Amino acid sequence: MTLPTLPSLPVTMSFSGKYQLQSQENFEPFMRAIGLPEELIKKGEDLKSISEIEETGDDFKVTVTTGSKVLVNSFTIGKEAELETITGEKVKSVVHREGNKLKVSLKGIESVTEMVDGNTIVNTMTLGGIVYKRISKRM
Repeated sequence: MTLPTLPSLPVTMSFSGKYQLQSQENFEPFMRAIGLPEELIKKGEDLKSISEIEETGDDFKVTVTTGSKVLVNSFTIGKEAELETITGEKVKSVVHREGNKLKVSLKGIESVTEMVDGNTIVNTMTLGGIVYKRISKRM
């Protein structure tokens, strides 16, 4: 007697860990589009930000340190949370999880953070026709 084979479910990886920014695309045009002042754009260009992600079930705490600026956002998947944007503005939104992707929409910016493999996170933010991509590696 043979047993029926079940379709394999995608394995979801844990986002927990510390990641350092390795590369980014379209930083300047994106930051201008969201209204970041020119002097901050110039300063932020060469800074290698560090993201620390704590994942406990559906609860997340994300701390991003860029130079002296620290941005902390805590949220629960599927529940409304107040999130701070890159510009420092606080916006209420809901983060959704689809497999190894976290998706959220903040003031017209579509953000997708994907765990590509056990050591690489790709964050893509789209505003209008501008796509800003950040690739970070586990430290």
